[in-house]
Amino acid sequence: MGNGRHRTVKPYRYHDWRRLIGTPVEVRKNFEIVRTGVVDDAMEDSSAVWIAADAGGGRTLFAAAEGFELWIRPQELGGKLCFKMAAAQLPSPRR
Repeated sequence: MGNGRHRTVKPYRYHDWRRLIGTPVEVRKNFEIVRTGVVDDAMEDSSAVWIAADAGGGRTLFAAAEGFELWIRPQELGGKLCFKMAAAQLPSPRR
């Protein structure tokens, strides 16, 4: 791992959107990526999420009822210590 090789980790769908605040995600609909960005805020019941404004667009609301899904792609870190994102390592939801 320290030789510059990085494993590709497959993205997976994540259902508890509140836990993803501050996390980079892929927003998908019908298996297609419609936006990537950082989760700015989310409804308590994961019914809707706001993706922060970036070079790809303004702050945008996506609703689960419209068929949108959030996918995360854990990444291996470089250096001597390598970690994979686990649910326990995701940011705690804001209250």
